[in-house]
Amino acid sequence: MSVGLGAVTRAREAMAGYLADAGVTVGSAFADAVLLAVSELVTNVLRHATRSPVTNVGITVGAGHLVVSVADTEPRLPPPAGMGVGLLMVTEPATAFGGTVSMETAAGHDGKTVLVRFPMPS
Repeated sequence: MSVGLGAVTRAREAMAGYLADAGVTVGSAFADAVLLAVSELVTNVLRHATRSPVTNVGITVGAGHLVVSVADTEPRLPPPAGMGVGLLMVTEPATAFGGTVSMETAAGHDGKTVLVRFPMPS
């Protein structure tokens, strides 16, 4: 997905469709938490990953979990001393639903991926 005007809206709309396909009720508190994570992570790419003209937004559903991934080509990770407001806005609802947030550096090239793992609601 090209990063720029409309990127957050396009990512949310695409993710809402994937959630519905995965059996998640769009408009539920769980769906809203997932969409908030997508919005904030794509916004973080726009604000902080200035070297990244493209971001990849993904969703994986399986083994009772839903995983949202947002990857960019900016090699810098957030400072270990603390998270910014955007990552806190992702971490709080993820934690409220029993989920976690983690970051991985890309293997073999510059970049990183932020992963938000949610247990699927029953």
